[in-house]
Amino acid sequence: MTGVLEGFALIGAIIAVGYLLGRTGSLGEEAGAVLSRLAFFVGAPALLYVTLSRAEVSALVDARSLVSYGTSAAMILAYVLIARLGMRRPAGETVIGGLSSGYVNAGNLGIPIAVYALGGAEAAVPTMIFQLVILAPTSFLVLDALEHRGTPGRWRRAFAPLLNPLLLASAAGAISAVVGWQPPELVMAPIETLGGLAVPAMLLAFGISLRGSPMPGRSEMKAQLLVVVILKSFVQPLLAYGVGRAVGLEGDVLLAAVVIAALPTAQNVFTYAMRYDRGVMLARESVLVTTIFSVPVVLLAAALLA
Repeated sequence: MTGVLEGFALIGAIIAVGYLLGRTGSLGEEAGAVLSRLAFFVGAPALLYVTLSRAEVSALVDARSLVSYGTSAAMILAYVLIARLGMRRPAGETVIGGLSSGYVNAGNLGIPIAVYALGGAEAAVPTMIFQLVILAPTSFLVLDALEHRGTPGRWRRAFAPLLNPLLLASAAGAISAVVGWQPPELVMAPIETLGGLAVPAMLLAFGISLRGSPMPGRSEMKAQLLVVVILKSFVQPLLAYGVGRAVGLEGDVLLAAVVIAALPTAQNVFTYAMRYDRGVMLARESVLVTTIFSVPVVLLAAALLA
């Protein structure tokens, strides 16, 4: 229980600092956008390369990990169907809403919770890698295509998704892991240092964005936010429990699957929304509301399944 609370406290403290910076204007009017771009183009690619290059490939295909991948994908697909067929929402906003529904905070929240509540960070790493290698690049392909739609330069538009820094970092990290090669320390040290920028920059940018924003649920995104919260905070952990039991998971392994599924929407989604200027308000409110709901859900799962 203590580990769960510590993980949430860590995130809350950094977001609060960002909010104060936004209120005082200490970093200027464009601080949130600059921090988001810093995280997207510098911090996140470096962190992604370091994480993937050191990953244990065998841990990515065990039953618990597959349950996590399946539940995330199911929530994204469910939101896309509801938003496009039922609500007729724009494509770019739908991509961000889908990520908000299934892209869990497996990094800066999942890792500390896994360490303290599940006995080790390895429980969160496969989900984080799946999201960074599969979900994020796939979303970028769609968002990049939408961003360049209608602009001149057919070949430039065709290759734009392949030049995405996170996609390039994913490919480089995956290749390093498969072939078992690491860059020399002289090269790896600055990459690790730059990777350390990612999480603080994302959290600070998110905190800054809360300045002057309406209370969650009062914006024009109310219906979409409701769908995201239901899918992310309640349906996903319940689905992880049901599927986990069906495939034979039990004990701490089942607990890990449910806790990871119950984690809130990742701040990465807000960073992606800022980068592409699609669904920014929906991403911001999704992160905030699902984080609030995830506290009792994660605590309940830990109490019942530990």
